[in-house]
Amino acid sequence: MHSNRRPRSGDRAARMRSWIHRRRTAVLSSALRGAAYATGAGIVSLGFILLQQQI
Repeated sequence: MHSNRRPRSGDRAARMRSWIHRRRTAVLSSALRGAAYATGAGIVSLGFILLQQQI
């Protein structure tokens, strides 16, 4: 039996589920990337604050 991941054109519910799954994956990926950037920026900012206190 052959598995085709793309739903038939008449199956609207399956197409919607597929679309939502792709968008959810993209949103989660972007959120994870944003959290990583925010964490890095926070660490750098904290480093500069500590450096300023030493000077």
